[in-house]
Amino acid sequence: MRWAARQRTKTLLIVLISIVAFGAFLVWLDRRRGGRSLLTWSRSETIKAVPLASTEVNPNAAPTPSTQSSETSSPAAAPSPPPLISPSGLIIPVAGVRADQLVDTFSEARSEGRVHDAIDIPAPRGTPVLAVANGKIVKLFQSERGGTTIYQLSSGEEFIYYYAHLDGYAEGLTEGRTVTQGETIAYVGDSGNAGAGNYHLHFSIAITSNPKRWWEGVNINPYPLLKK
Repeated sequence: MRWAARQRTKTLLIVLISIVAFGAFLVWLDRRRGGRSLLTWSRSETIKAVPLASTEVNPNAAPTPSTQSSETSSPAAAPSPPPLISPSGLIIPVAGVRADQLVDTFSEARSEGRVHDAIDIPAPRGTPVLAVANGKIVKLFQSERGGTTIYQLSSGEEFIYYYAHLDGYAEGLTEGRTVTQGETIAYVGDSGNAGAGNYHLHFSIAITSNPKRWWEGVNINPYPLLKK
């Protein structure tokens, strides 16, 4: 019995010494960490999430303006349109037609979901088509839709004047030639998809950013410019 009691006492002493040694070790470690206790826990302390830089996208967040320059933007981005300007001092490009006879057909619908983007000026076949302003003839073109057509560049190289459904060109008209306002450059017809007997001039004005690309531009309404 005495031997058993001695064994229990010895065991208790070993356990006690182990606890004291472990406690001393924790105190030493605590001091090495700058006094932050390893055994305390604050219930009010919460873990805050840190978002991943440039990789997480919040679908509910409002978009922020981009600081990226237009030169390095996506290739799919459309270029900025040219400034909205309009020519002045134009004449009606069909001989004998008065301003009060013009009809604004610029926004009318056309086949295949297109918008007209021009005005039609009815006149008898063979009526002279006049240069609406001074400028250079940049293209004489046979078009499936427009028929016999003329592309004229304005003298300031800001606008392209387009004449379509012509019956023919005036004698001596060539590409590269400079014409003067009021000069006969062609004749009213029904070529292209105008429809047989539907004699008229299809006339449009486009702002151009590159005079060499005569087929491109931003169309503006000729009607108010010819009504002046």
